[in-house]
Amino acid sequence: MSTQLAKDIEKIAPEDIINTLQSAYKVFQGEHDQLDDLLKHGGQLMRKVTQRFTPTQLIVGIAVIASIAVVAVAKATESDDHAE
Repeated sequence: MSTQLAKDIEKIAPEDIINTLQSAYKVFQGEHDQLDDLLKHGGQLMRKVTQRFTPTQLIVGIAVIASIAVVAVAKATESDDHAE
C-alpha cells in the first residue's frame, strides 16, 4: 500500500520551482502576457506541494507567498508614484 502511495505522489522537480520563479519575475518586470504561464507553473507547483506538506506547512507557505506579493505590489506602486 505504501509503495502505491509513493508512486501517486509526484516529485517536486527543481524545474518546477525555476519555471514558477522565472514567470513571476517576468510578470513583475511588466511582461503581463506571462501571467498565464505564471498561473500554470504556480498551479502545477502548488498541486505537487499539497501532496507533500502538512496543512500547517501549507498555511505558513501560502502566508509567506502572500506577504511577498504584498511587498512586491507595494514596491511596484511606489515606483509608479515616483515615475509620475
